[in-house]
Amino acid sequence: MPRLSVIVYGQNTQGHLTELLDGLEARPLPDAEVVVAAVGDWARETAEGHDPQTVVVPLPDGTGDAAARAAGAARATGQWLHFVHAKDGLPAGAPRLIAERLAELDDTVDVLLLDRVTTTWQSAAVPARDGRLLAAAGRATLALDEAPDLLRLTPLLGTRVLRAGFWQAHQEQLASDDEPYAAQAALLRAGRVACLNQVAYDDRRLRPESLPPLTHHDRFALIERYESLLPLAKDRRAARGVLYDLMVRDLVRTFAREDLPEPVAREFFRRASLAAVRWRPEGHQRPAGVEGVRHALLEEGAYTKYRAFQAANRTRRAARKAVRTRKRQAGTMLRDRQYRKALSRPVDPDLAVFAAYWERGVACNPAAIAAKLAELAPHIHPVWVVAKDNAALLPPGTDHVVPGTRRYWETLATAKYLVNNVNFPNAVVKRPDAIHLQTHHGTPLKRMGLDQMDHPAAAKGLDFAALLARIDKWDYSVSANSHSTRMWERAYPARYTSLDHGYPRNDVFYTAGAAEVRAARERLGIAPGRRAVLYAPTHRDYEAGFTPRLDLAALADRLGEDTVLLVRAHYFYGGAASPLTGLRRTGRIIDVSSYDPVEELCLAADALVTDYSSIMFDYANLDRPIIVYADDWETYRTTRGVYFDLMTEHPGQVARTQEELTEILTSGAWRNESAAKARAAFRRRFCEYDDGRAAERVVRRVFLGEPEDALPPVLPIEDRTPAPTPEEATA
Repeated sequence: MPRLSVIVYGQNTQGHLTELLDGLEARPLPDAEVVVAAVGDWARETAEGHDPQTVVVPLPDGTGDAAARAAGAARATGQWLHFVHAKDGLPAGAPRLIAERLAELDDTVDVLLLDRVTTTWQSAAVPARDGRLLAAAGRATLALDEAPDLLRLTPLLGTRVLRAGFWQAHQEQLASDDEPYAAQAALLRAGRVACLNQVAYDDRRLRPESLPPLTHHDRFALIERYESLLPLAKDRRAARGVLYDLMVRDLVRTFAREDLPEPVAREFFRRASLAAVRWRPEGHQRPAGVEGVRHALLEEGAYTKYRAFQAANRTRRAARKAVRTRKRQAGTMLRDRQYRKALSRPVDPDLAVFAAYWERGVACNPAAIAAKLAELAPHIHPVWVVAKDNAALLPPGTDHVVPGTRRYWETLATAKYLVNNVNFPNAVVKRPDAIHLQTHHGTPLKRMGLDQMDHPAAAKGLDFAALLARIDKWDYSVSANSHSTRMWERAYPARYTSLDHGYPRNDVFYTAGAAEVRAARERLGIAPGRRAVLYAPTHRDYEAGFTPRLDLAALADRLGEDTVLLVRAHYFYGGAASPLTGLRRTGRIIDVSSYDPVEELCLAADALVTDYSSIMFDYANLDRPIIVYADDWETYRTTRGVYFDLMTEHPGQVARTQEELTEILTSGAWRNESAAKARAAFRRRFCEYDDGRAAERVVRRVFLGEPEDALPPVLPIEDRTPAPTPEEATA
């Protein structure tokens, strides 16, 4: 009996079934089966022309979705059923993600909830808000009243995986032709539910003009849906309150937004009012503000008052919008005029603009280049682009501009040099005599740029045409190794010059001495003699927020009093590292998510534990132990796409479970001969150009115009001396 049955059902609407089945064939699962409940000849022929292992259930034209789901489920043999409409999609690796999560669940769970993206006729893989609700629920199994907000998830059956026995017990409700009803009924009938906070479903929205128009009866059906769902919540007090709020919200929105004929609008309002009064829970509190007024008028059945209130609101909104629009247009016109005027001025040969990580501050390769520029070309004045909220964190005396201000546009217009580790905004004009230097901010393991086109869950609606326009402005692209050079040229095809000079931010790993290592550890509060392990995981494109993949408290306990864990969440999550709150255990777990520069953390650490973060390539310069914790490698590799197999070309030991990681760190395997051999091969490949003089080479080549053959040559890796280890520095 397979664990999972993927039941594809419905007509081959607009030909999307082919793409769905191709994706399922490309990554088959040994513990899953595919059943296609094919409605109509085109769907049947499409399904039969694919994998012969696929079970095809031919159904006549006109078979409804509910009947198709039931027919597919009747042929399925899996312990769990995932209903996927033929028009929708499954992101790469989704069935594996689902199967792995199902394997963790016990028999009390009836429904597994999934995150999703939305694809339309004009956009691809747009993230949904559902991820936040799933992240808040966590990975524990729950009764619905413990997390009633899960009812606020988009009512889509494809994001609910159902236990087969649960489906059979409640088939009459779950097989309803009203899919939102079936999706909500699944939650209300479930004993316990679990969540998968990863994108595992692609909800394809067809162009409305290609579908039959909604009838008046379709609007009334919304009221009937909720009046059928609310009795299912009679014994779930918290869930009933949420469901009631959802009903009133949806009824009010339908009435307000749909252009209903007057007689239909009056009848809809009357029925909605009766439902709002009939099902209002005892002691229920209306929301505050305008929404509360709407609820009150609906319950009162005050159609005329509601229309007057609606008209007054529209007038106020229109007036406010007009004011905002005029201000925005005036501001945009002023900015454009100022920018155009500034673009007419001569380029200032002694002005350089620096930015890093989307205006975060002085950091990364741009910071190292700016520091070397001050030494070798002090006549060139640096100005940093920094977001308003981060300006207070700048080193004293740092000249900076805030995005959107007049000086910002004037500086960008007249600077000879523009340096960034990401791209400048689309509106920035590339002047012929200006130089754009792209420094990047890591060595690529995961797919980047145009290579993300085949991985929509990672690209998340990236505008590839705009990306190409941005990279066409580059004059130089900095690289740390020949692998990066090749991948940048593939992912970012344009006419820039690759600078195979090394990453300037990594110079410190060869220029720092024992005093700098000791100082870094003292700033972090690491006592002499303690081992410091830096844990720096990367973000997951298919997850909504940062959740530590390790039980950090348990790991700290197993490693003992002499080990300190430095835990750094990825910068994409900003201040979202809240799961780390409260984990400071007598100084043995330190949240360094906001600590800059990250190079200091590397200097202070005896070893690095990471997953797929580019920090491993930088840290390898120190020739210190690296442990890869790859608990979800197959999922990450499939959904994000990678350039090489980290499981065979790793920088040290590899752990697939927390127990394996603990064993590596407690047994001494983290720094044994096997780990050292793997690290040496990794360093030869990925630390190719980093030797402590990368910033000097970049400054001399780009800012001083020196020819490449006059630059300091890259020192062979065997002739380099990295910064001393903490053990050596504190001996």
